[in-house]
Amino acid sequence: MTTLASPLASLALAAALAAAAVAVAAGPAAPLASEELRGRLELVAKDGKSKARGSDPSQAVVYFEPAAAPAHAPKAPESAFRLVTRNKEFSPHILAVPVGSRVQFPNQDPILHNVFSVSPGNAFDLGIYRSGPPKEKRFEQPGLVRVYCNVHQSMVAYVLVLDTTHYAAPAGDGAFRLTGLPKGPGKLTVWHEQADPWSLELSLPLAEDAPPVAARLVVLRPKLPAHLNKTGDAYSHSDAYR
Repeated sequence: MTTLASPLASLALAAALAAAAVAVAAGPAAPLASEELRGRLELVAKDGKSKARGSDPSQAVVYFEPAAAPAHAPKAPESAFRLVTRNKEFSPHILAVPVGSRVQFPNQDPILHNVFSVSPGNAFDLGIYRSGPPKEKRFEQPGLVRVYCNVHQSMVAYVLVLDTTHYAAPAGDGAFRLTGLPKGPGKLTVWHEQADPWSLELSLPLAEDAPPVAARLVVLRPKLPAHLNKTGDAYSHSDAYR
């Protein structure tokens, strides 16, 4: 004797078939962001052997760029990042942000500043301003933005605009850890202001017995790079507004 399925069972079967059809139409699911990557950065002198004196590994940026584009491009944070001028210095000295982010430049000194950059794709000039409501810039293009003050030659900072949200700064001993990474191939890059970028192609997850990534950068440049003012002229001897 043939037994007919109950109405509830029929509805459950229909729902399961519909869900399967939607999954097929949508294509394969995006890789789960669950992988972790550990490593250590070593900064060495020009001889390639001895440790670089006075160079800080914590001022580096480590970032991972997946080879496969995400199904949905991540949105830039709604809240703005901040790069403060204080005691004739920029704080922080290194700022990493995703593409499309807004960065505010508050002046917390009792003197005037003129923050600017001539870096291609993200050049800007905030003009002369004092403390009060901060000036702001949105960074739409990935790349390195060298930030200076048109008044004080010794003031320098870097905004690293990244086309990824997977980035971190190493600890003082050079150890770094990236979490929430997607499975699959990609490129790991380590950037430091005094060295050429270091990169490594890899695929996640790594083998269980794989050692931590070892990044070795040769320090080639001084902390304060030689640069001109915003009009391409040399700075005057006096760097203070009267």
